[in-house]
Amino acid sequence: MASDPPPSTGGAGLAGGGSAAAGAAEPADATDPALGPVRPGQPTPGAVGRVGPGAAEGLAELDGLGRRQRHELWMRRALQVAVTGPGPVIGPESSEAGPVADDVPVGAVIYGPDGTELAAGRNERELTGDPTAHAEVLALRRAAERLGRWRLDDCTLVVTLEPCTMCAGAIVLARISTVIFGAWEPKTGAAGSLWDVLRDRRLNHRPEVYGGVLEAENSAVLRAFFR
Repeated sequence: MASDPPPSTGGAGLAGGGSAAAGAAEPADATDPALGPVRPGQPTPGAVGRVGPGAAEGLAELDGLGRRQRHELWMRRALQVAVTGPGPVIGPESSEAGPVADDVPVGAVIYGPDGTELAAGRNERELTGDPTAHAEVLALRRAAERLGRWRLDDCTLVVTLEPCTMCAGAIVLARISTVIFGAWEPKTGAAGSLWDVLRDRRLNHRPEVYGGVLEAENSAVLRAFFR
């Protein structure tokens, strides 16, 4: 499967050779050849007029990074967090310890609307004894603390593994605008694999979702851990 498929906000799918309805505005990413095919069953396409880092960016520009390159750059940072930990974190959510062998190596990073890194987190369930201490939850807490508000509008969350139902729910409640994840998780994934909480039409907020970014690298880290 190619990485970095087109995003979705839960709209009707166009995979399988379909086309947009006559007179409808063309999806923002429909003509981007840098993006791979949509994962089977994944809703598509992206929304027009979206916000957040790189929202208006299509193909790579001569003087900057294209959307796919930016996503991969951010994912490499999340991979670094998964392997080595987020580094010193200031505040009540602080955990200055490096990676712990018993914690599954999943890393998450949140970026602000201008692309600035706001917070990072790595799984700490074994370290802290907290069943909710997933990488995404820790990153959300730290980003909210840094910004002084719970609403993380226009922010992007990058995580090395497809979010579970708990993390997907927290992402929706935090009003994250864009989610980028690496490896798919067929057993517990809630962004298109087992469930699709992030793009459930019944919810009042649906972020854009880009899955499978650097999937091979992310999967390799997880496989090495479980050997």
